[in-house]
Amino acid sequence: MKVFTRRSLAAAGFAAALALTVSGCSGSHSESTARNAQGFPETITLAAVPAENSTDLKASYGPLIKLLEHETGSKVEFKQASDYAGVVEGMIAKKVDLAFFGPFAYVVAGTNGAHLTPLGAVIKDKGLQPGYKSYGLTRADQSNINGLKDFSGKKVCFVDPGSTSGFLYPTAGLMEAGVIKSGSDGDISAAMKPVYAGAHDASALAIAHGDCDAGFAFDTMVDKTMIDKGDLKPGQLKTVWKSETIAGSVFAANNALGDEVIGKLKDIFANKIDIEKLQAAGYCQGDACRFTDERAWGVVAVDDSAYNGVRHVCEVTGSKKCKG
Repeated sequence: MKVFTRRSLAAAGFAAALALTVSGCSGSHSESTARNAQGFPETITLAAVPAENSTDLKASYGPLIKLLEHETGSKVEFKQASDYAGVVEGMIAKKVDLAFFGPFAYVVAGTNGAHLTPLGAVIKDKGLQPGYKSYGLTRADQSNINGLKDFSGKKVCFVDPGSTSGFLYPTAGLMEAGVIKSGSDGDISAAMKPVYAGAHDASALAIAHGDCDAGFAFDTMVDKTMIDKGDLKPGQLKTVWKSETIAGSVFAANNALGDEVIGKLKDIFANKIDIEKLQAAGYCQGDACRFTDERAWGVVAVDDSAYNGVRHVCEVTGSKKCKG
């Protein structure tokens, strides 16, 4: 299990961005970059961060990559970053063309100077709206923890300083419960012993194994993904808090690609990427068509304003993490 001590988001981003660059990330794709016959760059770099501990995140993007290569005529080069900050820094440095962001990371990217356009947000199943919830969790046998107020003085697992459902919304919830005064490192550490587990499944497992008294992870990771994998038993953890619905994770394009390319990508993501279309095109079958490690059903159009709720929580918590 990957566990991180408290650290600067900016420092983490530098290290991760450096790793992306050294590993062969493509250079900036400005509007003057050589294009293929369909008007897209010869190579498009897509970067993402695993929501769970994963050695092969690329596999979960397989059907999506096949479709993008067919639709754009480009080679899609996938890059797995070690944390959210790495993708943010990659976008800012114009080493990443497309990225799959959690809502918080998307907001932070813009705040820190990345010029990007949302292409579409993922949905869990057909007909649903994008969005998910953060869970406050503890072991089912913990009778003394029944709400966020009981997290005071405990060893608490967060996911990552750049995680929407694993850090930002939990800090807002802890403030509302009167456990912390703000989302600052000092106030959090004064109220509890924070641990940054690095991934949602790692946070849930640390709670289940007793390495943390309580903590946070997003809803479907605990309710479905980890149970389906056999990592958690039904009822092993109890949910003592749920956040409001958070805007869905989003695919975004680096504005350096140019308006024409971004317009085409918007159409592809909003209208051509879902399980039914992927399966009909022969890229995959059944559940193998679910993409990203969020196991998404499809993508729907989304506007930047959908993430104003995240920006509001940043204002409420005063978290420096919102500024990178």
